[in-house]
Amino acid sequence: MKHIFNKGKNPTKPTLLLLHGTGGNELDLLPLAGMIDDEANVLSVRGNVLENGMPRFFRRLAEGVFDEEDLIFRTKELNEFLDESAEKYDFDRDNIMAIGYSNGANIAASLLFHYQHALKAAILHHPMVPRRGMDLPDLSGKTVFIAAGTNDPICSPMESTDLQSLLEKANANVEIHWENRGHQLTMQEVEAAAQWYRKL
Repeated sequence: MKHIFNKGKNPTKPTLLLLHGTGGNELDLLPLAGMIDDEANVLSVRGNVLENGMPRFFRRLAEGVFDEEDLIFRTKELNEFLDESAEKYDFDRDNIMAIGYSNGANIAASLLFHYQHALKAAILHHPMVPRRGMDLPDLSGKTVFIAAGTNDPICSPMESTDLQSLLEKANANVEIHWENRGHQLTMQEVEAAAQWYRKL
């Protein structure tokens, strides 16, 4: 997978896994990593799927309708890529925190749904429920921050609260932050995520 790896100054910090939104790339979220923790490793990945020339992490059949088979395949691909990267760049595989926006937040949530040890924590900006009707692994000890918009036309507030409750039922510790906005990634929600991260 196309990616950027920047080695951090402090090996005890988590490796920040950056996952862009539809049409983005591996450069998009680099400023966020600096705001969250400027001493941590950064692994920023580009999605392997193209939709009308726009990079994504998995296919969709329509707005808000995921291609479930592709989602499962791409989640496995990303999880294996994390295994390989941890070896290649010599970072702690058990200490990865995803920071995802929109489509990137959805694949990060999918990692949590499908692989118990894929992530230690996640900051999800405007995520949806990746799959419904499945049993989640035990996510005890995992912490998740969800940033959501009360007027988000793509990801309804109910999607965010459903995701929160599914993760909490799997024993994850989840905090949800609301902005009175739409689907855009706002400075306020990034600052709220940074404050949440400092308390971990």
